[in-house]
Amino acid sequence: MLFHVLPKDELASLFEILAINRIVGPTRKAISKDGNPIWAFDWLNSFDELDLEYTSTSQSPKKYFLPYQETLSTFTVNESGWEKNVDYNHYHPNVFFGMHACDINALNRLDKVMLESVYPNPYYAGKRKNMFIIGVGCAPQPHCFCRSMDADSVLHGFDMFLTDIGNKYFVEIQSATAFEILKNIRTTEATNHEHAMFLQAVEERNTRFTCHVDTTDLSKILDMEFKSEEWVKWGDKCLSCGTCANVCPTCYCFGIQESVDIDLKGARKEAHLYSCNLVDFAQVAGGHNFRPESHTRLKYRYYHKHRGFVEAFEEALCVGCGRCGQACLAGITVPEVIGSIRQEAQQND
Repeated sequence: MLFHVLPKDELASLFEILAINRIVGPTRKAISKDGNPIWAFDWLNSFDELDLEYTSTSQSPKKYFLPYQETLSTFTVNESGWEKNVDYNHYHPNVFFGMHACDINALNRLDKVMLESVYPNPYYAGKRKNMFIIGVGCAPQPHCFCRSMDADSVLHGFDMFLTDIGNKYFVEIQSATAFEILKNIRTTEATNHEHAMFLQAVEERNTRFTCHVDTTDLSKILDMEFKSEEWVKWGDKCLSCGTCANVCPTCYCFGIQESVDIDLKGARKEAHLYSCNLVDFAQVAGGHNFRPESHTRLKYRYYHKHRGFVEAFEEALCVGCGRCGQACLAGITVPEVIGSIRQEAQQND
């Protein structure tokens, strides 16, 4: 990895160079009822729309590589028979300008399922392999527990990463493409003093994390507390609405829907992102539901994130962004749920 320094007044030039492609970045969309800005990842038409000072977006950038609805294939019937057309739905590169470390880590963890598993997802791969990612340092918020999930910093999965060190950015360069692009704007190699400024900025940021989750032996504790009454308590609060999965950067459960045109001359197969908290998630043909109770569905979501994925890939699927707790209509948060299960385990010792 190479380290350069980018003056802040050169950021607009970097944007213009990359604007030959579509740019997705954080932009201010509205004001909340509390008077706070609401940011979202969206297509950017100009540098003025980019806001790298954002704290957190209500939605993750997941929709750009795991769309909420996607046509997988279409079928056409004609006189000579029928034809099948498969389109991976990606036609040009996307530049993601300003992703925080937790969202980049979310992509890295999704890669283990979508790219490196026995059955890789070609629709995800087509989008993922055609990205240019610029990361940016964040200011920890009260609901962020990414440090507890080892997702507060990132070592791979991006092309360049920007850290604010005053009137310039400390730039970590990871790809040859990023190195070549930076040749077109004014940058310098980082000096020892600038390295020290970077380390100081990172250390100062680390002191601002206030939300923590104790993950020590968490997989074992979850195994021991599989039948804990605490899950019933949280399940009674859960509305089974699926909002948590909607905003989560790593939830990838989906369903398939097939439809036939009324004239019988065409058909399509579509994927729809889904949630394991929805009441019919485990319902099968014939009407039997393997998880009819809300606490069972909520419990399995936690076990997938913090137990099953850990066993398969040696890290949690959750990246600690805290979006689920912020969006939950019932006020359920990951730190509270994990904390209550851990406390139950300690009382049973």
